[in-house]
Amino acid sequence: MKICVVLGTRPEVIKMASTIHELDNRHDRTILHTGQHYDSSLSSVFFDELDLPEPNMNLEVGSGSQSVQTGTAMIRLERAFEDIGPDLVLVQGDTNTTLAAALAGRKLGINIGHVESGLRSHDLRMPEEHNRRLTDHLSSYLFAPTDRAANNLQQESCWGSVVVTGNTVIDACLKYKDKAEKFSRILESVPHDQFALATIHRAENVDNPVVLREFCTAFIGCQLPVVLPLHPRTLTRLRERGLEAQLRSSKNVVILPPLGYLDFLLLLSRCSFVLTDSGGIQEEATAPNIRKKVFVMRERTERPEAVEAGYCELVGTKSAQIMARTKQFLISGDSPSKPCPYGDGRAGARIASFVSSLQSTSDCSPESLASMKIQNTP
Repeated sequence: MKICVVLGTRPEVIKMASTIHELDNRHDRTILHTGQHYDSSLSSVFFDELDLPEPNMNLEVGSGSQSVQTGTAMIRLERAFEDIGPDLVLVQGDTNTTLAAALAGRKLGINIGHVESGLRSHDLRMPEEHNRRLTDHLSSYLFAPTDRAANNLQQESCWGSVVVTGNTVIDACLKYKDKAEKFSRILESVPHDQFALATIHRAENVDNPVVLREFCTAFIGCQLPVVLPLHPRTLTRLRERGLEAQLRSSKNVVILPPLGYLDFLLLLSRCSFVLTDSGGIQEEATAPNIRKKVFVMRERTERPEAVEAGYCELVGTKSAQIMARTKQFLISGDSPSKPCPYGDGRAGARIASFVSSLQSTSDCSPESLASMKIQNTP
């Protein structure tokens, strides 16, 4: 079976690593990188750290508006798919790369497998929500991380066959944390024993000057020093708003460049809590070997399982609310105690096993798949 794995961003590389490793033992596999993240600090370093082979092809899509980036990726992916002739295209998550590959593949009659399907924020301000919803409805195989995600797919009458696998990011946390402890030197750049880890990158936040200023106020006024790795796009917005100098002059904020996976994983494991607008970090924090409290600086989340398990808490985008809640957390000393809601670290193996089973399936059309029941893999 000829399989094409399409990646474009840092989270996709991390979350597809375990699946790629499992597929390498079973199938003819090609990796296509769209180049949506083209800075080496956001792309190539992750292949090295996660022991992945270099992509077979980089389409060098680069930056642009949402439509330009997605459209350019579609055109170049179509050409690549025609040359490769895959039986199955695997995509992950909710990026422009994800949607572009699903559209390009489906229009060529290629089956699509969507890893991390069924997530819903119900916030249409988020480009990611558009991408994940459309990709789910284009996909023949829907690898849902949780039962709730699978239920979302059922409620929307998605055609594809749904398999509940767990989340592949837990695979990565369990596999690479010891490696991070051994090889990362990032703590040498953090002059504090106790600190909060912060990340911000969502367009609806960093492109909003009012929200961006609220975040900076929260970081400067936080009860613990804040370690802040900055995405290049976020740094650009901070400079445009005159906020970078304010952060750098604060003794409470340690600004770091974009980090490799091992450095970030070590910071995540050592921090006192997390401040973020990210989606993936909400999942990573629940890993059995991480278990951190995350204050989600958004109004909604597509990871309600992490909220219900006590790992994540929505605190909005106002600095006063963010600082009040983190202060209360530090006083109480509470920490998450429930099991990880995203599986046992074997999601990649489950996905690869399901893909292997497709070789004996004669009818993989969307019409046939619509009648298949949800499969909960052991």
